[in-house]
Amino acid sequence: MKRIEVKLSLGVVAPLLDVIKSVSDSLDDDLAAAVQLERVDEDLRHAWRAELVASQNGDVQNLLALFDSEFFASGVVNFDESNADAILRACAAVRLRLKGGYLEDLTDESLESGEVDLDAFPDDQRRYFMCYLFLATVQELVIEHLEPSIS
Repeated sequence: MKRIEVKLSLGVVAPLLDVIKSVSDSLDDDLAAAVQLERVDEDLRHAWRAELVASQNGDVQNLLALFDSEFFASGVVNFDESNADAILRACAAVRLRLKGGYLEDLTDESLESGEVDLDAFPDDQRRYFMCYLFLATVQELVIEHLEPSIS
């Protein structure tokens, strides 16, 4: 099984984990991306949405679980084929919520390129943006090293 170990700076990542946790709390009963289910029966819509929310939140909890006491002792986080898909989905959900709720003033271009003036941001928005970039980097690592269709 493919596995990657990433050594991260605790001082940099710890505040970003706080952002991820606060965003995950905002996702407790909400989907990061709206799903249109108008043509579906009300009971089916409710059940489907509940299942999607539960799956999304499970993925985010799996992401947060990677940053456990072992991570705080060593600074190392491990990604492998067994958690790759959940990590990709969790990163996407948190990034969508960050983009839609905290970084909505930024264009897609500036978000994806990372070319922004961080000094112009208030502290909170700077942390949200850095978290957005961190999760994008995690996604890139997982896709590059663990996604079977690419290797």
